[in-house]
Amino acid sequence: MVRGLSQVSCPSVTAIVRTYEPQDAEPTWDAYFRAVRDTASKDYSPEQVAAWAPESVDLAEWNERRLAAHTFVATINRRVVGFSDVTDNGLLDMLFVPPEAGGRGVARALVGAVVGKARELGLSEIHTHASRTALPAFRRFGFEVERANADNNIRGENVPNYDMYLKLG
Repeated sequence: MVRGLSQVSCPSVTAIVRTYEPQDAEPTWDAYFRAVRDTASKDYSPEQVAAWAPESVDLAEWNERRLAAHTFVATINRRVVGFSDVTDNGLLDMLFVPPEAGGRGVARALVGAVVGKARELGLSEIHTHASRTALPAFRRFGFEVERANADNNIRGENVPNYDMYLKLG
């Protein structure tokens, strides 16, 4: 297997996980936007969702954030179907899969890439701020809740989430 690439087999599809590249800015933003606007909307109000995923983004700034972290992209048939990242200090800041790619093992493959990178960095644990929507998935991946963040704010809107961690052994 080529360094930076991994595969997950799913019924009738194979997702390839690779390192983020600058041309991934727009498709990762789209995955983020649709994951929040469509999937997370069942757990958050329209106002919370609009604050979390505004109608527009500065793609240059978005790209800089992705490049500043160790970001991984999942593709199926060369189409971006999710992404995740980890910072040098062990924060898994992003894990987003659009609705049409849910339930195919994409998030699990992305978390696997993040865990591998965290181990390569010599980290002993990973932390994340999981949404209500992502909480069950993170639990399945072995993360534990440290505390609930009832007062988490995004762009002036209260968007509760959970601090979670995963011990790397």
